Amino acid sequence: MKRTAAMAFVVLASVSCGAQEQAASSTTAVPVPPASDPASETQTPVAVTPEPEPTGPPPFSSQVSRVTRDRLPHSWQPGCPVSYRDLRLVTLSYWGFDGKPHTGELVVRKTVTDDIVTVFEKLYDWRWPIRQMKLVDAYKADDYDSIDADNTSAFNCRRATGSSNWSNHAYGEAIDINPRENPYVTASGSTAHQNAKKFTKRPTKGKGVINPGDKVVKAFARVGWEWGGYWSGTKDYQHFSKGGG
Repeated sequence: MKRTAAMAFVVLASVSCGAQEQAASSTTAVPVPPASDPASETQTPVAVTPEPEPTGPPPFSSQVSRVTRDRLPHSWQPGCPVSYRDLRLVTLSYWGFDGKPHTGELVVRKTVTDDIVTVFEKLYDWRWPIRQMKLVDAYKADDYDSIDADNTSAFNCRRATGSSNWSNHAYGEAIDINPRENPYVTASGSTAHQNAKKFTKRPTKGKGVINPGDKVVKAFARVGWEWGGYWSGTKDYQHFSKGGG
């Protein structure tokens, strides 16, 4: 009886040890990752905003607005063939002799503002140069002084040169462009402005010069404006007017 009990104890002990070994052997070891090394980590790329490409010149712009009496202290007075209320101030872009865009002002009759904007947008797109563009009132409406300063202007309530009749400028339907490079030349070939003498012949080369049949003349012709360079005898190379004259 004692022997039987002893054998049972041995068998029980063996089973118990086997169970412990099996339990121990069935446990899977989980590896512990090493501590991360900041220096060895892959850096996430940072998005870099590219430098903006150089921009071109600003697009052509224009604005047509009513002109007030005080903007025309010298160029308009009672008795002019049109009321200042029938005139409009056109503020627009132009390409300067310095190769840069500028903003200028012209006063014209309200019926021709579309013509002016159409032509000057083409000139700007062509980068066709204009010296400056101020109201003639900057020169107290003195046509000679404005021309001598090579100023591009439009409305001026004055008589036509050498005539008692109103100029088309007095109606706001004419414009003089780069008058130094495009002078008024008499039938004898002379001009009143010393700084314009070298520009009295056509065709001629030069910045801001207008020649017969060139794109500036054609652009004005498309909107019904005639060029003074086509006059017989006297030539007015600076002058464009609605319907001529």
